[in-house]
Amino acid sequence: QVQLVESGGGLVQPGGSLRLSCAASGSILSINDMDWYRQAPGKQRELVAGTTNGGSTNYADSVKGRFTISRDNAKKTVNLQMNSLKPEDTAVYYCYADVFVTSQWQYLKVWGQGTLVTVSS
Repeated sequence: QVQLVESGGGLVQPGGSLRLSCAASGSILSINDMDWYRQAPGKQRELVAGTTNGGSTNYADSVKGRFTISRDNAKKTVNLQMNSLKPEDTAVYYCYADVFVTSQWQYLKVWGQGTLVTVSS
């Protein structure tokens, strides 16, 4: 069984910073994309930032220049450094990975359980 476990959410004031972390575990041979999504109340889940196993990154326009995604392929982790946070960044943040699972010998799309980020004074 493959799991993604997130950590690092919490309450922060506007202008503050948080760092989210996600670690993959289980019978994993390789991982393609590792991304961060978020879902605010009443809104659809949206891609915040993504990274490929080759190191390419992409960001939602709303977070460019404020958020940075980073990845450690050896440790099977992906982080999201969030700076200059705004109230509109408030959401549940989800880690996502496209994982090759050895027990099933195929790629599976795996989601973490989500971590709440609240930006408020």
